[in-house]
Amino acid sequence: MTELPPLTPQFVLVAAALLVFGVDTLLPDRDNNTLLAGIATAGTLLAAGTAAWFLSAGTGDAQFVQFDGAIIVDALSLFFVVVVGSVGTLVVMASHDYLDDADSVAEFYALTLLAATGMTLMAAANSLVTVFISLELASLPSYVLVSYLKRDRGSIEAGLKYFLIGALSSGVMLYGISLVYAATGVMGLPAIADTITAGTDFVGVLGLGIVMMVAGFAFKTASVPFHFWAPEAYEGAPAPVSAFISSASKAAGFAVLFRVFTTAFPLDVIAGTVIDWSLLFAALAVVTMTLGNFAAATQENVKRMLAYSSVGHAGYVLIGLAALQSGGGAQNSLVLGASMMHLLVYGFMNTGAFLFVALAEYWDVGRTFEDYNGLSKRAPVACVAMTVFMFSLAGLPVGAGFLSKYVLFAGAVQSGFAWLAGIAAINSALSLFYYSRVVKALWIEDPRDDLSLSGQPTGLYVAVLAAAVGTIALLVAFDPVAQTATHAADVLFAG
Repeated sequence: MTELPPLTPQFVLVAAALLVFGVDTLLPDRDNNTLLAGIATAGTLLAAGTAAWFLSAGTGDAQFVQFDGAIIVDALSLFFVVVVGSVGTLVVMASHDYLDDADSVAEFYALTLLAATGMTLMAAANSLVTVFISLELASLPSYVLVSYLKRDRGSIEAGLKYFLIGALSSGVMLYGISLVYAATGVMGLPAIADTITAGTDFVGVLGLGIVMMVAGFAFKTASVPFHFWAPEAYEGAPAPVSAFISSASKAAGFAVLFRVFTTAFPLDVIAGTVIDWSLLFAALAVVTMTLGNFAAATQENVKRMLAYSSVGHAGYVLIGLAALQSGGGAQNSLVLGASMMHLLVYGFMNTGAFLFVALAEYWDVGRTFEDYNGLSKRAPVACVAMTVFMFSLAGLPVGAGFLSKYVLFAGAVQSGFAWLAGIAAINSALSLFYYSRVVKALWIEDPRDDLSLSGQPTGLYVAVLAAAVGTIALLVAFDPVAQTATHAADVLFAG
């Protein structure tokens, strides 16, 4: 297996997308939803499985440079292929039922696979050119997926807002990239670091370019103050798409963010001459987690609450960059690896929560907390899964969210950022308020007299339960995940 090309997971995703198009072209008059969903599920699952196999075989221990240094395959890129592939598998499984009577089903699955391809390439980008191209490859299909419900005004509006703001953020990032190129004369991430180390006469231009790139990445990861698109896009999009872009897309954004700033802009060189970006990310982390959690606490719509919760979790993950230190060594690997661990766990519990919302939408239950009242009387198994997601997102020890937050906060303390870990812990405690509102509605409140659930969405149920099992299983088997993530950070810093 280790003799396969390093980019095998990406090849698998592209092949699955082409196969979906081919089947739909050859059999246009048949109901191919089940077949197409099966092909897409097999593609995402095989991509994630191949990446996991590569990791276990030690393929990620070295850095495989592809296309003259434009792409690099290492433990970090393979780790995030597992994240994106796992989330994609759950989303495609759930979409089988959610899109049962929809038009253009083949296009939906193909766009999901192509977006996943872009996200996995983001994690492997080793040049500012491939960073931008892979980001756009992930973003363009996402814009279409958000507005997939063509007869739903909310979906169209969400897609349009997402596209316009995304185009603006892409322009800002591209201008930042051009300024970095003007200051250094190179595009490759290691070459940029070498140029900065040797010295540049355009320190101000370089600093402005870095700040503008941070703004572009902040949009991709839904970090404050570039988060305002997220609640609108997540609420209007089909719930499986909301799950996909809030989990897989966010993970990919952080993957490329980690690589760019640790490889191209080494903190021990750039902090004293250009800009101390760790302080910038510390400020972003505090504002993002605080605003996200306070905004989530004021919502009455469950989908919007999860959207703002997603913003809050972006703040937690930013701790991985904020707590890095010059010459930190193993401590830097621990805190950055902790952010990676949290993104993997978050992929399961957040995706599962949005897929439960998709299940409720399938049953026409509604989207407010009140609409969920007494739902456990009709769907107890699904409600148990949702309870696991909510408490795990809050950091209670019913799922792996407890351990991922613990390691992340502990890593910040060991790096000398106890104040940042304290703010994160307070925000995590606050999040228990709005997560418990969902649990209270499901289990304690009385259901409406007319609450009835029609249909048996097998795919949605399986996806929700699989996400719950994954969330709990990662709690039990957290040690190998922690070791893999920390090792991936080691390889990144060693490169």
